[in-house]
Amino acid sequence: MKRKICVVTGTRAEYGLLFPLIKKLQQDATFQMQLLVTGAHLSPEFGETYKQIELDGFMIDEKVEILLSADTVTGVVKSIGLATIGFADALARLQPDLIIILGDRFEMLAIAQTALIMQIPIAHLHGGECTFGAYDDAIRHSISKMATWHFTSTEAHRKRVIQLGESPERVFNVGATGIENIVNLQLIDRDNLFEQLELDKKLPMFLITYHPETNGDTKGIFELLSALENYSNVNLLFTKANADNGGRMINEAILQFLSKHNNAKLYDSLGQLRYLSAVKHAEVVIGNSSSGLVEVPYLETPTVNCGIRQKGREYPNSVFNTSLCAKEIYSTIETALQFNESYKHIYGDGSTSHEIITILRSLTSFSIQKEFFDL
Repeated sequence: MKRKICVVTGTRAEYGLLFPLIKKLQQDATFQMQLLVTGAHLSPEFGETYKQIELDGFMIDEKVEILLSADTVTGVVKSIGLATIGFADALARLQPDLIIILGDRFEMLAIAQTALIMQIPIAHLHGGECTFGAYDDAIRHSISKMATWHFTSTEAHRKRVIQLGESPERVFNVGATGIENIVNLQLIDRDNLFEQLELDKKLPMFLITYHPETNGDTKGIFELLSALENYSNVNLLFTKANADNGGRMINEAILQFLSKHNNAKLYDSLGQLRYLSAVKHAEVVIGNSSSGLVEVPYLETPTVNCGIRQKGREYPNSVFNTSLCAKEIYSTIETALQFNESYKHIYGDGSTSHEIITILRSLTSFSIQKEFFDL
């Protein structure tokens, strides 16, 4: 009998990272792949990106709606509660042998705690990383403690998961899942992409994604937008902030900026192909998304990382950090635009999903039982 593996996704970015693994699981005769979709995927406000998942040829086994129309910490906490209730019913129907969770978002905390109590083993991707500027940091480590199997993106992250008390024989350094998309996707050429996104082909382009600093500055978006006032002869391509508390305020600020700047565009979601193509053709990627530190360097585009949201995460030489001060952001953008060194790659070679499936096939049991590993 095939073992049932349930992949959980709640955001556009996370789905893009999971895409190659989902595709390989779907095609693998060893497993029955299940797909549970939740969070921003199901929200019209965030682009109803579950439709893209269906267009990619995947059947969604369960949809669990959890988001409230709120932009507060109270709203996020209530969403976690709704998620826990919804996930309990969904998992009772699906009866998976293993759940795959990527990262550190509050939706993943809800599914992890639900699976833990229901005694369903968890395989956790991208554990051991640090992002001191967001409560995601604590969520990530918490999920690691609830998980049975671990697939990390670097050796340093593998060692950190072991430091949390996880047995080394259950922790595997497989690289970052997102690199696989870069290796395998045929990206859109510049003219075609600019036409699709209604950008001026005569002008260069900056790609901007800014999410809330849930442990830090709630007003940083205004400093970033102030810095971008200096670039009237550049296409400013924004993607929306995520569903964390403060995300709607950021999106509203960007909309206000768009009303005064004809050279700026905002998209709910570009999808992985257009997003990676935009990275490739951008002069610089600006904001505080993890993609700027992990995937963007592989497309040989410099990154300006704003604020402390990603503080603690490993990054290569093409990432330039700045405080949330308009003057410093502008100065750092100008420095990044002059970057001409060789790009360093620290997150693997793009074989991540193959390695994960090979390891999963080798496991005779997905047993939830484990002990604390003392260093």
